[in-house]
Amino acid sequence: MTQIPAVPSHDLDADALATPPVESVDRALRILLELASAGPKGVALAELAAATGLNKTSVHRSLAALKHRAFATQDPITGRYLLGGAAAQLGVSFYGSDNLEGLLHGALVELSARVGELVHLGVLDGTHVVYLDKVEPDRSVRVFSSVGARVPAVRTAMGRAMLSSMGLERASLDAFLGEGDEPEHVWSELQGAPGRGYAREIEENEKGITCVALPVARGARVVGAVSVTVPAARMTAKRMAEIAAEIHAALGRALPEGMSAGWPRR
Repeated sequence: MTQIPAVPSHDLDADALATPPVESVDRALRILLELASAGPKGVALAELAAATGLNKTSVHRSLAALKHRAFATQDPITGRYLLGGAAAQLGVSFYGSDNLEGLLHGALVELSARVGELVHLGVLDGTHVVYLDKVEPDRSVRVFSSVGARVPAVRTAMGRAMLSSMGLERASLDAFLGEGDEPEHVWSELQGAPGRGYAREIEENEKGITCVALPVARGARVVGAVSVTVPAARMTAKRMAEIAAEIHAALGRALPEGMSAGWPRR
């Protein structure tokens, strides 16, 4: 179990160290740290009480509040508690756009011209991808998308590119899933994307359409993603790899020092 870090003595006086400003909040935070430490295996109520030094009644009461706001969840079979999707979304909210549309518009135009396909730039906003920019090829592609539109992240190549870069635990994925989503399929796509070199989505967001995407990172922090949209009839595995290479090359020429295309090293 994670040891709760001590507050430096120069920040608070002795009375403050002995008594947290809001005890109920302090209990909840300590429990959250333990849930994060436990990972996908979860943790039992008794183990949480022992690790935090709190009685079971207090822990159970705090867990009820955390579950109400989806910061904690409980395995219906084992009864063990896990970190909830809302906690993962806090991290997602940290991944801002960094004015990517202004920085990368030229690269999107170049990329669209080189591959002859529709190109999108997007960022995560909670459980959705928001389209920041869109560049269409000379030949029309019938895709229902627009700048500012929001699409469930797990159903898009861009969303999968970003989520697969963020170290999500399997239990946290549930918060991103909607009706009709297949959890194990989505999880497999997230797990496979970094090794494959690109995230993909094949006719899951829109019939007849396939997308390939790479994340965009500032240092180790993913801040967005770029995708290429292709009619499924002319998309092959070979073409996916070629498009991924084109995305990487176009972004590599446009991104400033400290930013990169692809999965950041941890």
